[in-house]
Parts: sequence; structure tokens; C-alpha cells
Amino acid sequence: MIVKEANVVWKGDGKTGQGTISTQSKVLNDAPYGFTARFEGGPGTNPEELIGAAHSGCFTMAMAFALAEAGFKATEMKTSAKVSLDKEGAGFAIKSIQLTLNAVIPEIDDKKFQEIAAGAKTNCPVSKALSAVPISLEATLAK
Repeated sequence: MIVKEANVVWKGDGKTGQGTISTQSKVLNDAPYGFTARFEGGPGTNPEELIGAAHSGCFTMAMAFALAEAGFKATEMKTSAKVSLDKEGAGFAIKSIQLTLNAVIPEIDDKKFQEIAAGAKTNCPVSKALSAVPISLEATLAK
């Protein structure tokens, strides 16, 4: 079993408080986050942005493995994940995730590319963990 860890330190209330997020690898090391970063476009990161980074990274790696298994190798893949946070009742909820993939992959046709991309979306561990949220995929193969 592989276990990865992230840690948060928070001081204050929900609206005016401030926090920091650190990851085991120290790629994030006391990265600031708070209400303004999450809801008002202020400086710092936020949980939805981090979910998007995790999801796009996981999906793209799953895609690379699936392509290799099918005998293909990407020249380049660029993936974005848009995580939609919407008001729900007295709080908020993540309502959708839109993955967008643009790829350069020699010698693959669009039908096979779409099939592999759909499988990678379904089978990446982060997609599985987020399965309660609708996840869509727009995959474009560059010519």
C-alpha cells in the first residue's frame, strides 16, 4: 500500500482565518490558503484547485500508461481540470469536473484515442475517488 500525506495548519474563523497547506514531498510547503483565495480570487491556493491538479495529473498519467499498453506514445499531452464549486443550501458543493485533454500522439486514429481517453478517465484512481461528482471529458487529438 502506498500512503501519501498532506497537512494543514489553520488559525482563526472560516472567513477571516488563514491557513497553510504542506505536502509530504514539500512541493507545497506552507502554501497559503483562505476564504479570499477560495471565493474571491485572492492570493493562495484552495481545495478545488488542488483537486483539479490531482485529477488532471492522475488522468494524464493513466492516459500515458493506457497508450503504452495499446502500443502508442504521446509526444505531448496537456490536461486541464475545471472543478465547479456551487452554492448548495447553507454551504457549497463540488458539482462537476471538466477534464480537457489536448494531445499529440503519432499514428493513432481519433476513434482509438477517444476509447483510450474514456478508459483513462474511468480508471484513474482520482476519478474513482471522485465518482460522486459528474466528470466530463473533452479529448482532442492534434493533427
